[in-house]
Amino acid sequence: MRTPAAEQIAKAEAFRAMHARPEPLVLVNVWDVASARIIEELGFPAIATTSAGIAFTKGFPDGQKIHPDEMIAEIARIAQAVKVPVTADAEAGYGDTPEHSARTAHDAITAGAVGMNFEDATGHPEAPLADLNLQVERIHAIRESARKVGVPLVLNARTDVYLLQVGEPATRYDETVKRLRAYRDAGADCVFAPGVRDPQTIRRLVSDLACPVNILAAPGSPSVAELKAFGVKRISLGSGPMRAALGLLRRLAQEVTSEGTYSNVDGAPSHAEMNQLMSASRNRLRTEN
Repeated sequence: MRTPAAEQIAKAEAFRAMHARPEPLVLVNVWDVASARIIEELGFPAIATTSAGIAFTKGFPDGQKIHPDEMIAEIARIAQAVKVPVTADAEAGYGDTPEHSARTAHDAITAGAVGMNFEDATGHPEAPLADLNLQVERIHAIRESARKVGVPLVLNARTDVYLLQVGEPATRYDETVKRLRAYRDAGADCVFAPGVRDPQTIRRLVSDLACPVNILAAPGSPSVAELKAFGVKRISLGSGPMRAALGLLRRLAQEVTSEGTYSNVDGAPSHAEMNQLMSASRNRLRTEN
């Protein structure tokens, strides 16, 4: 088994500490090396991948349709290209058993990640969420896998009760809290409830869970300042940045077609800037190897 480098352990510890600061950790999720280098260059202290964004760029829909080896390979490329900690979106662990989850955690750490997102969505409309006891077992397996490797992986455990609108609206809050408390108690360092935008609900979650809470930010969500006031410790943008980039591409193509002009290219990084960003990451790899 690979012995983790002291640098990776230090990154994991630093990433965990980012969840205890007064300022919330803001993660602008990335989908490839170029997007990761831009976010790093802007001064963000950590990089988070988006599984949907990576899947889309590889020609797959979201929802564990991409082969896990392909997902892990892209995570490795990103982790090798940046100096800051990387947390990997590993969807639901690419398999139904604790053994699958443990293997995914092992592979993510081996790829260079120090954090991992782990969700309870199944992809099955008749049973959209994993059995709670099984999910707890899988979290235990992830924790044990990380312990064996020797990297204190920062686990962000997610429930999709709100995102998938599971059950009657009146039952969703209690189900979310029940699941996230169980995930916290099983060893999750942070818990994640995507789909929640209502300020009152966010405040209640932070109070009732008494641990770092991750909120997925999107148009219509409370601002970073508001989420900080609510006690939120982690804010992520999911596949939003990648889809926003595709939206710009669409507008650019429509402008060329309809107007014959190119104003939507304004604001793009220059060719020289992108070359410099990529060259810096390649030089870093050569130095480290």
